[in-house]
Amino acid sequence: MNLRVEVVSMGADGIEQRRQVLSLERQELAMETLGMSLVESKALLESVQDFMIAQQVAEDLERRRACSHCGRRHAMKDFGTTLVKTLFGPVNVPNPRWHRCPCQPEGPQTFRPTNTWLQGTTSAEMLYMETKWASLIPFAKVADLLKEVLPVGNSIHGETIRKHMQATAERMEQELGEERQMNQYDGSESGWEQQPLPDGTITVGIDGGYVRAAHKQGFFEVIAGKSVVAFRREDVDEVTSAKCFGFVQTYDEKPRRRLWELLKSQGMQENQQVVFMSDGGEDVRRVQQYLHPFSEHLLDWFHITMRLTVLQQQTKGLQQERPATGADVAKQLESIKHLLWHGNTPEALERLTGLSIDLSLFREHSAPAAKVANGVADFETYIRNNSEFIPNFGDRWRQGQRISTAFVESTINQVVSRRFVKKQQMQWTMRGAHLLLQTRTRVLNNELEATFRQWYPRFRPKAA
Repeated sequence: MNLRVEVVSMGADGIEQRRQVLSLERQELAMETLGMSLVESKALLESVQDFMIAQQVAEDLERRRACSHCGRRHAMKDFGTTLVKTLFGPVNVPNPRWHRCPCQPEGPQTFRPTNTWLQGTTSAEMLYMETKWASLIPFAKVADLLKEVLPVGNSIHGETIRKHMQATAERMEQELGEERQMNQYDGSESGWEQQPLPDGTITVGIDGGYVRAAHKQGFFEVIAGKSVVAFRREDVDEVTSAKCFGFVQTYDEKPRRRLWELLKSQGMQENQQVVFMSDGGEDVRRVQQYLHPFSEHLLDWFHITMRLTVLQQQTKGLQQERPATGADVAKQLESIKHLLWHGNTPEALERLTGLSIDLSLFREHSAPAAKVANGVADFETYIRNNSEFIPNFGDRWRQGQRISTAFVESTINQVVSRRFVKKQQMQWTMRGAHLLLQTRTRVLNNELEATFRQWYPRFRPKAA
């Protein structure tokens, strides 16, 4: 069996243009000869793309050839081509230079008509696929994947994909507004009263992770988190809205604006309750400030219990050396945990101070006691620094409200760990990590396609 595949172009004047793009031959039917092979499909796509682009550009140039003012045809200065990389192969796009019409004496004497639409040398579809996959897997793996399944050509490699991804992220950064400095309502009192009823509480969990720095410079911190809307007032049965975010806190100059725009994209209103939950770290807490007039800032229960669990483990060594003392310390720590659960921070701090005094009596003669005493002192400082952010956790839990950023732990793994892969000894610059975080969170939030559609209005019709 022989097959010949042709592509036909129907011009605006009704004239047909035909080209044979592929010939197929089959002898005996078998599973390995059923249908087209990957090599054949790549050749077909590449040939169709080449023909289609040639027809598109030729028709566009013919349409632009006449002067828009007097109708005279522009004289040719010289021919030229521009190599454009597409998902279906690199294509030499005709890019001539024409003389400007005599009826237009001002301006350059020559111009290239393709400059009205030709933006760069990589198609929008190619940039989108490179950015999407580079946000999910290593750059070299993206190059291998694209070469395996598409006729992209052999010139594509990991470094090119990295540069394209970073250029896309830089464009996103340029479109981000100025850093948000104040927490205030700019409207009038009547405008405030006329605002519609807001949706459910927005809970924002913020946590930090560490990424291995390039050039053996140790590690630097990445802030990541998730924003969750409790319910939509118009549709209470709608799936809970959740979006993630991330940035390198020592590199990013606009963290509050970044988080503000994220909340706005989830429909945040000025009169809506927003709850920020974090581990109490100074860097994380700074991001929460000055964001929303009705925001509430809480220390999450997960990190309190985690620290208390470590202290309880340390008391086991003390119990082996001094059973009575160790048992008493463990009992006091459990009591302190109970006080913190009910938001009784002053009493908890008083108990911690007393426990530190008791341990100081024999810490010089007992290594386990010294270890527990140091842990208690650190925990007391931690609670004292965050005392204003400790609520009545028991009351919140009974009311069905969030008390922990445990839901953010999976986000740290999803946003940071799975892509920055410390186990593979991957190293990053702050700039590179920050830019990758911006495209990665857009992909995870299913927003990257909308971003490209905003840049390229005819990019991919929105799915119904």
